[in-house]
Amino acid sequence: MSWAAVLGLSAGAYAFKLVGVVAGERFAARLAPVTVLLPAALFSALVVVMAMADGRSLVVDGRMVGVAFGALAVARRAPFIVVVLVAMASTAGVRLLT
Repeated sequence: MSWAAVLGLSAGAYAFKLVGVVAGERFAARLAPVTVLLPAALFSALVVVMAMADGRSLVVDGRMVGVAFGALAVARRAPFIVVVLVAMASTAGVRLLT
């Protein structure tokens, strides 16, 4: 990465922070519904990347089955510990069979 890119990205990050400080209160009411959803969206993206990516390639293996069964348990409103155990057991079962 070049120094120009580092300096440009640093200036952009500083500008975004400055806009947030200066205009934060004006946009807070309009952005409140979106900011509440951001942690869930970021966590979901992290789970999908961890379940489907292996380096730069797409992989469908036991991890994907675990995520699918975990999502099914969430849809059926199971407690969190049950969701984790179902995902873990299904991933282990697929890995055992393959």
